[in-house]
Amino acid sequence: MEFEMAYWHWLVLGIALMLFEIFIPSFTIFWFGLGALVTGLLTAVVDISFTAQIIFWAVASVTFTVLWFKFLKPKMVDKKTAGIAREAAIGESGQVLKVPTENSRGKVRFATPLLGDDEWDFMTESDVALGDRVHIKEISGNTLIVVKLS
Repeated sequence: MEFEMAYWHWLVLGIALMLFEIFIPSFTIFWFGLGALVTGLLTAVVDISFTAQIIFWAVASVTFTVLWFKFLKPKMVDKKTAGIAREAAIGESGQVLKVPTENSRGKVRFATPLLGDDEWDFMTESDVALGDRVHIKEISGNTLIVVKLS
């Protein structure tokens, strides 16, 4: 007895895989679901063997996945906003936690996380004391260059 997969089996599998993407947000399973939908539509129109269905599903799924990661996804990156977070950080103010010395950098804390962290190493040209308020003048690598608020 040979297993026969009807077109609606493929449609249900495709929808299930696409819905499963909600729980595993890799955006890869989605393309296997789309491959199953296309296979279901093809099977509804043309009577093909189960082996041919599996091969068509695999080829369609891999093709959709490659097209997504190779061509479509790179075009969706918004290159106009690259680096804006760094520029937006300039001018933010924080409180000195550790005063810089000749051998070490100081540490400043911000009320809200800045570029993913609420504590940053800093350098300054003026003298600062513990608890002083400073604001960011510039960002140099992973170190902030700050000035004391007057």
